[in-house]
Amino acid sequence: MQVLVGKLFPFTMFICLMNIIVLPLVSSSSQQHVKSIDSIADKKDSIHKVSHKLMFEIRLHGFLLWASMGFLMPVGILAIRMSNRQECGTRLKILFYVHVVSQILSLLISTAGAVMSVKNFNNSFNNHHQRLGLALYGIIWLQALTGVLRPCRGSKGRSGWFFAHWLLGTAISILGIINIYTGLRAYHEKTSRSIKPWTIVLTAEISLIAFVYLFQDKWLYIQKQGLILGDESVTPKQQDSSSTEKQKESSSEKC
Repeated sequence: MQVLVGKLFPFTMFICLMNIIVLPLVSSSSQQHVKSIDSIADKKDSIHKVSHKLMFEIRLHGFLLWASMGFLMPVGILAIRMSNRQECGTRLKILFYVHVVSQILSLLISTAGAVMSVKNFNNSFNNHHQRLGLALYGIIWLQALTGVLRPCRGSKGRSGWFFAHWLLGTAISILGIINIYTGLRAYHEKTSRSIKPWTIVLTAEISLIAFVYLFQDKWLYIQKQGLILGDESVTPKQQDSSSTEKQKESSSEKC
């Protein structure tokens, strides 16, 4: 009997030791697994808890900010860039007023989107979209103030104002486009819905606007090269020959 007890004692101690070591590990892993399941369930519940009213407000907020930053703001920039090639006349006035009206509408629509965000959404500013949007709203109003305080052409502070106005406009355009992408990402995280079609459409639109913006400088260059000059095609050699002929005619008239 003593021999049997002596043999069972080490085995019993081994079992107790294993229980002391293994059971806490198993329980902790099971608790972590339960916590992960609970977090996933909470995330799904939060997604399902998005009401139809909140979904409509999120989509309306996104549409307003796209109309402001993704459409009206670039249209105004393209209009004022086209006006740089116009010296005077009705076309210059039309392009200038297109720029002014589009920027005012962009300001009002972005303000409406900001009011919606403050009133209806949880503004904890714990993501890039909310932080960037807050900075963007401040820059937009600063740009509007510089537009109102525009000095006359030929005045002393015109060059400094122009640089500041151009710099703010460029910053608003870049930050606005970036914030649209971050807003799509936030929408996906909130609702778990696909944003791939909207991302493709937005990228195509931005690419088209950038192409038109860059092509405006090349259009005048193409015209000067004789590729497009009214209804006729004129090469640089023909232009040189015509200029030399005019010089000869003028010299002969002088003689």
